[in-house]
Amino acid sequence: MSIISIRGATTVSFNDKKEILEGTKELIEIIEKTNNIKRENVISIFFTCTEDLNKVYPARAARELGYTSAGLMCFQEMNVENSLNKCIRVNLLYKSNLKQKKAKHIYLKDAKKLRPDIRGE
Repeated sequence: MSIISIRGATTVSFNDKKEILEGTKELIEIIEKTNNIKRENVISIFFTCTEDLNKVYPARAARELGYTSAGLMCFQEMNVENSLNKCIRVNLLYKSNLKQKKAKHIYLKDAKKLRPDIRGE
């Protein structure tokens, strides 16, 4: 088994606790489904949010989904001029038999602009 990194991002419309949690859960659930994730094999999930999202830590959504053993950390995304607003990004480290190039990265809503080379769900 090796460790692979699965990336993803989404956007929300408002800096609202409920919206941040729902958007984060949707992103995690689609990453899980698309990559056949077994939660017990998730080592850690790193979350970033743009500076305009500060009502709740997105890691709380992962805890609510049942991630109680994986390490979860939240960071503020670097503030780059003219960058995407209200964006939540994730980097999930996963023990898998898959090769890194087989990981399916998920970009939703306006975050699809971040990776035009990848088709979002």
